[in-house]
Amino acid sequence: MGEVVKRKILIVDDEPLVRRSLKRVLEIKGFDVLEAEDGKKGLEMFRKEKPDLVFLDVLMPGLSGPQLLSELSSGEKAQSKIILMSAYTGEYDLASAQSLGAHLFLPKPFEDVFAVVDKVESLFKS
Repeated sequence: MGEVVKRKILIVDDEPLVRRSLKRVLEIKGFDVLEAEDGKKGLEMFRKEKPDLVFLDVLMPGLSGPQLLSELSSGEKAQSKIILMSAYTGEYDLASAQSLGAHLFLPKPFEDVFAVVDKVESLFKS
């Protein structure tokens, strides 16, 4: 019998509470979760770990989410599903997130972290 490959998810956010709550629920669902607390570490981890999906905060020290995305080649972006997140929803929405190469935009704080995980699972099915 073949071994089930766990999908790898990278959470890049400078808020420990956001990382912790997402990580807890994603691990319950069987995902392998990595964390980075700023954009520079997130970019390094993205390139080293090649995650299946990335949660990417818009505003962070070092590199912002959009700056991190601009550092990636189209080939690198193609290897991962990318979810852009922000508490400042005025500037960003799904269309602006997609124009940067993200697949989904989520406003923070999350009303229901389990609904966020459902969206992750649906991204993997699409």
